[in-house]
Amino acid sequence: MPVVARPEGRAYESHRRAQPADLPHLPYASYVPYLPYLSYLSYLSYLPYLPHQPSIITRAMNQEVFAAVAEALERGEPAALVTIVSTTGSTPQRVGAKMLVFGDGRLVGTIGGGCYENDAFWKAREAITNRRPLLLHYELADDFAQETGLVCGGQMDVYIEPIEPSPELYVIGAGHVGYHLARLAQEVGFRVHVVDDREKFANRERFPSAAEVVTEDIPAWIARTALPAHGYVVIVTRGHTNDLEALRALAPRDLRYLGLIGSRAKVARIYDELTANGTDAALLKKVHAPIGLDIGAVTPQEIAVSILSELIAVKHGKAGVRDAAELSMRWNNLD
Repeated sequence: MPVVARPEGRAYESHRRAQPADLPHLPYASYVPYLPYLSYLSYLSYLPYLPHQPSIITRAMNQEVFAAVAEALERGEPAALVTIVSTTGSTPQRVGAKMLVFGDGRLVGTIGGGCYENDAFWKAREAITNRRPLLLHYELADDFAQETGLVCGGQMDVYIEPIEPSPELYVIGAGHVGYHLARLAQEVGFRVHVVDDREKFANRERFPSAAEVVTEDIPAWIARTALPAHGYVVIVTRGHTNDLEALRALAPRDLRYLGLIGSRAKVARIYDELTANGTDAALLKKVHAPIGLDIGAVTPQEIAVSILSELIAVKHGKAGVRDAAELSMRWNNLD
């Protein structure tokens, strides 16, 4: 699938601008495989050589976009889908034209090129970060004509929709808290993975709906497993040693969330031991420990609710606001 990187800080045609001589004079269907490589402006240069079937061209480009969306969701990569939802007057693309933008600047498809596509591109990257949709309005006036050479004079509305895969939650420890957390987290949309070295606890009978149940030595599994940057990891093992080794291995990882269960005294002991043995204290400052929001939880079920509440707060970008910060039990006495 053709995916290109967009240079930073300037308007950019997303796909190679071809010349009519690049393609032979063949029936229209012969051109379809090449269409995803052409920007709309390149397509215009082909109008004398192709039958007037823009709806087929739009569908062919959108098929590439839809395939890219499916692949992004499959591999758990966030993106933003940019769609022309309305037009008035003459515009470079029709309603329904789509472009998929990734956080690192890759893109698939086009909504017509030019300065307005460049603006939509940057707005889409912002939408990936703040996870909020946008509706943009563009007047295709003199500045657009000057840049592209196309005199359109129309108007268009573009909708930008962030696309987020189901968040991956790794529950390290399949005891009582892990059991209730996995069950609740799945009900609110997390894709749950459970890891424990005890087959009595980590099995399909206890976690029938989990995406993955692993029965293996915990440090060994962490060492061989690549966790996604958008992943949430909760350490709720049965003892100090497993918690210590899991946190030692996970603290350097780039994760959306990392939490450790335990009292403040236990967390302090683990942090002291880790820093004394070479773990950078700065890495531990990002750990949510003690884990969860302080709602007075006592039972395993209540503790699971406390943890899940904090996961949801992080997911929706609320963990840094005043109320969530005051409720958090996070311990940061590392200075």
